[in-house]
Amino acid sequence: MIDNSVISLENIYRHLEMGSSPAVAAEQGGAEVNLAVLAATLVDVVDFFPVTLLFGVSKFLFSALALAFCLALLASFVVAMTVIPLFCSRFLKAIPGGHQDHHGEHGSEQIFEEPQDRSWGGRFNAWFNRRFNTLLDFYERWVRRALKFPTLTVALLLAVFVLSLGIYPFLGLAFFPRVDAGQFTVNLKVPTGTRIEVTNDYVAKIEDLIRHIVAPKDLKMVLSNIGVVNDISSLYTTNAGMYTAFIQVALSDGHEVSSFDYMDRVKAQIAAQYPDVRTFFQSGSMQDAILNQGQPAPIDVQVNTRDLGLTYDTAQDLAARIRQLPGVGEIYIPQDMNYPSIRMDIDRVHAGELGLTQKDVVDNVITALNSNIMIAPNYWVDYKTGNDYFLSVQYAEHGKPAIHNLIDLKQIPLRAPNAKLPTTLDSVVKLVHLESPTEIDHYQIQRVVDVYVTPVGEDLGKLRTGIVKTIADAKLPSNIRVTLRGMVNSMDQSFKSFGLGFGISFILLFLILVAQFKSWIDPFLIMLAIPMGFVGVLVILPLTHTTLNVMSLMGVLMLIGIADSNSILIVDFAHKLEEQGLSVQDAVVTACRVRLRPILMTSLATIIGMIPMAMKLGEGGEQYTPMARAIIGGLTSSVLLTVFIVPAAYLLVYGRKQRNVPQN
Repeated sequence: MIDNSVISLENIYRHLEMGSSPAVAAEQGGAEVNLAVLAATLVDVVDFFPVTLLFGVSKFLFSALALAFCLALLASFVVAMTVIPLFCSRFLKAIPGGHQDHHGEHGSEQIFEEPQDRSWGGRFNAWFNRRFNTLLDFYERWVRRALKFPTLTVALLLAVFVLSLGIYPFLGLAFFPRVDAGQFTVNLKVPTGTRIEVTNDYVAKIEDLIRHIVAPKDLKMVLSNIGVVNDISSLYTTNAGMYTAFIQVALSDGHEVSSFDYMDRVKAQIAAQYPDVRTFFQSGSMQDAILNQGQPAPIDVQVNTRDLGLTYDTAQDLAARIRQLPGVGEIYIPQDMNYPSIRMDIDRVHAGELGLTQKDVVDNVITALNSNIMIAPNYWVDYKTGNDYFLSVQYAEHGKPAIHNLIDLKQIPLRAPNAKLPTTLDSVVKLVHLESPTEIDHYQIQRVVDVYVTPVGEDLGKLRTGIVKTIADAKLPSNIRVTLRGMVNSMDQSFKSFGLGFGISFILLFLILVAQFKSWIDPFLIMLAIPMGFVGVLVILPLTHTTLNVMSLMGVLMLIGIADSNSILIVDFAHKLEEQGLSVQDAVVTACRVRLRPILMTSLATIIGMIPMAMKLGEGGEQYTPMARAIIGGLTSSVLLTVFIVPAAYLLVYGRKQRNVPQN
């Protein structure tokens, strides 16, 4: 946001150093960069167009950011063109015996007349200006060397960009960066059919293991949920039977070890000490829950056929194949098909003779095993307190009247309105032992079996590609449908929309620059800064083990605007110097020398401001780390390469035109 003000203020100071009065310097300095600052502002605003094409959750996350950024940029332009010149004319003082600029074959050389009685700040400024002029002289020498062979310079720098594209296949792709939520969840299954009291013993041992692994100062709370009951509360648990449970672990604020490290440690210890326990770990992050569309994993391989047994067998086969892929963290199938069950085969003829229907038999069994609240709800209102109470009838849970075994179950008395005499269950029902699914999940009415897959780190792109290839290699029959769902779908849609948005954004950028500079060539020169910035992004992401995700793409959007602004400063000022009578080469060299200061100031301010974010400082800092790293890497390469490729391309284009102009 400070770019516009820095450019305006630096140009006003330059006019003061040339001997102008503060009022004249403010007027001329502001007017001189008006076009450049307006073009840079519009470029930055248009850069955020792709945000409007984002898909799903990411669109809502970044729409407000893009709107705030654009409004702040427009306000910054107004301040830079009005408030900054006004304050400079009122509060800046003329420089006695100002700086005289001598343009020779080596560019501009500034001669300072330093008073003897200078303050500490003045002495520091003089020292800094001397050192900075040394840097400018060094830069000017190298620019002139590059301009001796402009074609070679442009070709070499574009070759660097082309070579950097070879890094892209090695980048990890993700939707969002992984964030330490300060908690994690352990979903576990003990052997199928285990009684709830045995499951409770397993959970107690694993809880004790967690307390030994997690440092006491990092551990805040451990909460376990075991089994499932047949009432409305089953909607709020992922448990599917008495043999399933989940343990939620909350870490203290400011924990020294990340939750992901603790998850890996707990996972390894459970596998070593309790090999018969199946586990699946979740981060417990609200962000992951939203991005996964409610699923426990970012990749959900859904298998669907008409035959539930075939569906489950196919899912198991795919899970075994996927487990062999590199980068796979965990695989989890929530459904099981081997839960011990009992099926009641009702003798309808005999039951009808006794005055019983199938519904009457089932209602009696439900009341015996649970209560009648699910089949015959009744309630009583206490008018004194206003409280409502459900009234239910159920069998005794303990003691002699309780149901202890199958013999007791068969002796359940059956009663119905049409039954003349009560009878027992075994007189009309045959009990058949079988194995059944613990849960049956549906997607759009159809029954499915899910294979949840999590990556080792953040990279979803390579894992998704491997899973798609694995499914294709399995050569499944046509009646078996396999579909990928979860975060990968949102990632694919967002990347496609981002790519489309980038294309439209480049077209809008080009048209704006054409309108501002009234040239079809200058926009190409200015936009050379974009591939130079991409070089740094492609280098820094793998070096810092950062994935290419929506946050790093947002950093690329910001980078494009800043990089183009630097090019605009050079091209615009070079044209103005040509109008003053300088040759093309002297104009572009002088423009590079004079504009290097605001380019470095704005770029360094941005880079320094992004360093804390790039270092993951603060709670939840991982979310913005990819954006900061992309900006730092891209802006660094853009500054280092743009200040050479733009003047070389400028001389290549306009130098040829100047040579073709007939001399009088």
